[in-house]
Amino acid sequence: MSLLYFTKDSSLQNLLHQLKYKGKKEIGFYFGKLMGNSILYTQRFAAIDALIPVPLFASREKRRGYNQATVLCDGIAEILKTPVLKNVLVRTNATETQTHKTRIERWQNMEGRFELKNYDAVANKHFLLVDDVITTGATLEACAQEILSAEGTKVSIATLAYTSA
Repeated sequence: MSLLYFTKDSSLQNLLHQLKYKGKKEIGFYFGKLMGNSILYTQRFAAIDALIPVPLFASREKRRGYNQATVLCDGIAEILKTPVLKNVLVRTNATETQTHKTRIERWQNMEGRFELKNYDAVANKHFLLVDDVITTGATLEACAQEILSAEGTKVSIATLAYTSA
């Protein structure tokens, strides 16, 4: 599920810029709560065991001070009363921004970039993988493939917004 549609030069683009680059975590938490309410009322994800944010590379998260996907998860978790697993999936390498890459370059850029840190913690559970914006799905697919490498796992996906590439 995606809550909103992202277009260039929109209010949403401005808000996401504030969230990601200007330290406005409260924007992400607010949007996370909206996502949580949407999820709660649709009942489409009633069997979710935990939320997993798409991870940032450690140095980028340190520079930014937080991961916007984690902030979204925190808002969702407040509504759904579901735990957030913040360190079970990690980004193993820094990657360039996907913003100016073609569809194929995005997939190549994400291949093998994530690692599941604790197979036992995720085995036989259903997770909601959360990110801010989905364009091609390359990042989310790479994350989901890694989570699905653990026995009996199931992955659903929620993003704040979607856009066309």
